[in-house]
Amino acid sequence: MQERPLILVTNDDGITAPGIRMLIEIMNKIGDVVVVAPDSPQSGMGHAITVNNVLHCNPITIDDGPQIEYSCSGTPADCVKMAKNEILNRTPDLCVSGINHGANSSINVIYSGTMSAAVEAGIEGIPAIGFSLLDFDWRADFRAAKKFIEKIVLNVLLNGLPDGVVLNVNIPKLKEKDIKGIRVCRQANGYWKEDFDKRKSPTGKEYYWLSGEFINRDKGQDTDIWALENGFISVVPVQFDMTAHHAIQKLNSWDI
Repeated sequence: MQERPLILVTNDDGITAPGIRMLIEIMNKIGDVVVVAPDSPQSGMGHAITVNNVLHCNPITIDDGPQIEYSCSGTPADCVKMAKNEILNRTPDLCVSGINHGANSSINVIYSGTMSAAVEAGIEGIPAIGFSLLDFDWRADFRAAKKFIEKIVLNVLLNGLPDGVVLNVNIPKLKEKDIKGIRVCRQANGYWKEDFDKRKSPTGKEYYWLSGEFINRDKGQDTDIWALENGFISVVPVQFDMTAHHAIQKLNSWDI
């Protein structure tokens, strides 16, 4: 009998979040699952790691599934590092992160703890996928995404991923019958126009609340934003080599 793949599951919304519970359920059908996830929400942490504090990582039982689970006091990237170096007895065949409550398309990939966990796995040589649903509601319905997530995961296990590449998968907030399919895309050129709402506490101390508007500067029909707005699941291959190779020749022309 062929050995079942070893799958590491993590997220940034916390180990009890409905999104990761659904992802665990899907992965249990495919392989042997080990979960190492934050003990509290870590959204927007990006690729932060814990260097000035201790880390706690403890076994935990949340449901009666066959998976093995650990709750970690650190960030999503910490969770992957702990799993790889302290918990697992071999390198996993796959790391999946999510399912995130909310989008991680376009520039959001930079800030995303969900995707940073996947990127950290990629750095460690583990094929990795980050999954996000375009619904921030804690009670979001993840069922429509199940068969598509399974299809993407099975393809990665079968075909592998190019060196230095992980996948950023975003799923529109639609019923299964209304999802038109899966599109491989590029990241849309967009940014956040921030708005800092200045307020005062009851004691008179000033504080700020960050909000903002997403601005999409990209009208291409090959982007993740276009795919999501038109009913498709977007799959963006993301590389963690951030070198702007096209700029090297230009910089070498400088008198430096």
